[in-house]
This record gives sequence, structure tokens and C-alpha cells, in this order.
Amino acid sequence: MTDSQSPLTHFDEAGQARMVDVGQKPETDRMARAEAFVEMNPSTLQLICDRKIAKGDVFEIARLAGIMATKRTPELIPLCHALGLDSAQVHFEVLEPNRIRIETAVSVHARTGVEMEALTAASIAGLTIYDMCKSVDRGMTITNLRLLEKQGGKSGHFLREEKSSTAVTQEDTTKQS
Repeated sequence: MTDSQSPLTHFDEAGQARMVDVGQKPETDRMARAEAFVEMNPSTLQLICDRKIAKGDVFEIARLAGIMATKRTPELIPLCHALGLDSAQVHFEVLEPNRIRIETAVSVHARTGVEMEALTAASIAGLTIYDMCKSVDRGMTITNLRLLEKQGGKSGHFLREEKSSTAVTQEDTTKQS
């Protein structure tokens, strides 16, 4: 199988790892959305919502961590391209009695997509929630990290068809977090 036939673009003909050459690809608008869930004791969720966690406002610190993580993705995932992102958003939805849904959205005008940045943001936001609340609940679980949607580029539009929960709008998340 030649390199052009392999669906694993991060390997050359000899099976060696490589960063994909995107130099000849056209720049297009690209977007990706991802989600993750953090499950915890209901009392922990109540402390978060009441902003009574000793380390500070869990939602705002996790939001900042997720946004910062998008910028650091190529440092964490070896073959990702460094991108000058246009936007990164992290939203939270409280799902009673014991879950938080994290949804991230990242956009860029570039030669390569931002799926890994969106997934990294959701992951790091979840890990930050865990870190901030571990003193009251070490049994928290971060689950279902996954890509929800991506647009742009040669492979076109991907939209996960199954619904995980109710749709979250910017207006809804502003009210909840």
C-alpha cells in the first residue's frame, strides 16, 4: 500500500511516524465540537453550583483551563500542527442529580482541522473539575469524551447522529454557568 492509499496519514511508506504535510492544502474555515461528562456525588455538584468549593469558581477555572488547553494541544499530542485559533469556547450544562456535561467548540481558518483541540479542551476542563473537587469527592468519573461535529476540509462535515442530552445553546450555558 502506498502512502497515498493509507488512511493512517501520520505514517510514511516505511511505517515511520511523521507530521502530515499540509503545505499544499487550501486554507478553509474549520470548526469542531466535542463533549465529555463528569459524574460525581450529588453533594459535590451542589457545592460546585453554590460556588462553595474552596479553590474557587469551578466552572470559570475549568473554562479557562479548557481554553488554554486548545492552545497547548500540539505540545501534548506529538503530531498535531500548531494553529493560530480563531476561537475556543467551553460550556457547562448541569445534569441533575450528579453530572456536568462539558461541550467545547473551536474554530480556525487553516489547512488542517481542530478536532484534537476541541477534544483536548473537553478533557482538560473535566480534569480541572476533578482537581478542584477531589478533596470532597475522589470518586468522580470523567466519561464519554467524544467528537460531536467537525466542519471544513476535504473530508467534509461530520455530525454525530445520536443525541447525548438536550442541545445546549450559548444563551442556556450563560444562564447555567
